[in-house]
Amino acid sequence: MISFLNNSANDTYINHIMFNPLIPLHHVLPLKIKFLPESYVLKDGKEIRGLITVAPSRYRAVQMEIQKLLFEENSYDVAGELIQYVVSKYKALGTASFIVRVDDYLPELVRLFITRCGFSQISYEKLWRIKHVEKNNYNPKLFREFENSDAGAVAGLYNEELLPHIRPLLAKDANDYKDRFFKGLSYFSEYKYVMEDSKSKNIAAYMSIKTSDNENYVLDIIRSSWADIDIDGVISYADNKIHKRKKRFNLFVKTRKYTQNGEKDEQEFLQKNFECIQNQIVLTNSSAKIIKDAQSSGKFTVLTQFYNGVGAINKTSIKN
Repeated sequence: MISFLNNSANDTYINHIMFNPLIPLHHVLPLKIKFLPESYVLKDGKEIRGLITVAPSRYRAVQMEIQKLLFEENSYDVAGELIQYVVSKYKALGTASFIVRVDDYLPELVRLFITRCGFSQISYEKLWRIKHVEKNNYNPKLFREFENSDAGAVAGLYNEELLPHIRPLLAKDANDYKDRFFKGLSYFSEYKYVMEDSKSKNIAAYMSIKTSDNENYVLDIIRSSWADIDIDGVISYADNKIHKRKKRFNLFVKTRKYTQNGEKDEQEFLQKNFECIQNQIVLTNSSAKIIKDAQSSGKFTVLTQFYNGVGAINKTSIKN
């Protein structure tokens, strides 16, 4: 079997899906209140040929994420049928888009998503192993635990950090970051923190630390483009928080090529000799399309609000 997107020797994730007693009930819930992964298999008689798992992207079922795909080696017809089945099923229920991340060493699978299943490649995400962390190399007064009231500000930071032509595909809102009542039923544990600007007290960075096995922890950083963030301090703070729960662990940090800081972070991590252990191609199936031509800048008035920036109309001069 080929397993991708979350490769691990001890796949706690799959065990959780297969043996979660809430899954049968979850399948009949309306799309807007789904919160757990759902899996489907393709059978040939009594033989299972493949399995696919999809889940709401965070808590917003308007975007679904393909999180697992298993199929017999080189059986791309099976994979194609599974992908097309879930895309058609959930779009009929009201899902607007799908997202999937495929390891770059699986080019045939990437081609399958694009040529047969209608996905578009938009960018890359990388996972870096942190080999050495400077202990307590941060100012603790700048950090605190995330609260639901911070969700709107964090969503704003994330959308601001996205490259302009990617925003229509990957933009998020406050609900994507708020903790829910059923948080404890998730297949992973997540710890969230924010970093505040020392002068304005505005949120300058957001940190999410996730683990599915209490051994490997992934740090995801969203930060403002206007504040000078000490990445070493952020990593040191995350390391300290994990260390309070677990003495031995592996720490990884994620970078996104489709953000304003993506290239800068990659170069900095290379200089720090972090090891890139995973490079994933990000693909989407959405009604929104990327504008590839240069966008025109202009000034225009929307009702009583004045805007000066990049317009969304291609090759058109906009004037008041």
